Amino acid sequence: MNNDRTRSSTHYDPHHNLLCLISGCKQVDLWPPSATPYLYPFHLYGEASNHSAIPLENPDFRIYPRAKNLDEYSQKVILHAGDALFIPEGWFHQIDSESLTIAVNFWWESDMISGMLEHMDSYYLRRILKRLTDKEMERMLYISMDTAEEKVINTCDQSTDGNSGMNHQTASLKGRNPEPSYMMNELEPLALQSLHELVSLVHDCVKTGGDSTADPSVIREENEVKQIVSTNLFDLKEDPTASIIWTLEPHIFQNVFLAMAHNFPRTLEAFILHALSPVGSEVLTKKFEQLDQMIATNDQGQFYQKFYSVFDNQFSAMDRILNRKELFAFQAFKNVLFQYLGMKFDGPKPSEE
Repeated sequence: MNNDRTRSSTHYDPHHNLLCLISGCKQVDLWPPSATPYLYPFHLYGEASNHSAIPLENPDFRIYPRAKNLDEYSQKVILHAGDALFIPEGWFHQIDSESLTIAVNFWWESDMISGMLEHMDSYYLRRILKRLTDKEMERMLYISMDTAEEKVINTCDQSTDGNSGMNHQTASLKGRNPEPSYMMNELEPLALQSLHELVSLVHDCVKTGGDSTADPSVIREENEVKQIVSTNLFDLKEDPTASIIWTLEPHIFQNVFLAMAHNFPRTLEAFILHALSPVGSEVLTKKFEQLDQMIATNDQGQFYQKFYSVFDNQFSAMDRILNRKELFAFQAFKNVLFQYLGMKFDGPKPSEE
């Protein structure tokens, strides 16, 4: 009951609620639990963990950039005397009340919560966090997919035969699985262009020894890695090598890396051991999975044998790929904690050599 106009904070309740209006008028803005990341909830260990930190009447998008998407999730309901509104457990809501408003709330615990056994809480927590982390990893990749593809297409368009190469390669993949190739003169235009771009980018990232007066446009192998430029990228838009790999069809990917292993083994070694970013590792392993689904088991074995043959220690290369992939997942996990729980986590990272 209130005498003057009031506005509640934006929050959710841990119970179902039936809001019944006896007199006056209320406006209820609702957001489902899936909108939690956009509402910036306070951290879980605080006294207001079920409340949003955003002043919705005048949000500062510089501080709360995700709040720009709130309108896509919100629903608005206006209640008058005699109306009732069911607000499910976990739904964020903000209520504006006119003056002289009387309402009654009926609260009860949901069957879902009452049916959860305490000894399963830790299991549910791990399953939910894992599911949200997997979803966040997909979002981190696909949110920038269009930008990454556009960047690669523009790069290929600038080459002499860029468009014809893409059209020819696309046509060649329809209806058949081409034989893998690692000879430079056997590569189709798009595969050759992608190979040259990747080798050039790796050389830019990993500074190698040799004649400093040599033409930088000439793609060549160096004997010794002198200086490493570390890369710790999680966004496709920021990693041109990962962007190129992301856009490759599985069989083009296969040919590009077979050719790199055969013709530029030290470049492939430097890419995996020194220049592979977390997002690059995630993209690389996804391409491995796509390729495995399209080729026979024997062909898989031949591909990985050739790929890992460039490394003195194949297990170190595998560990490097795995560790960088886990760093990508770790960043997604931190995003989940911040978006859904309002927590910034700086705990132990996955082990790296």
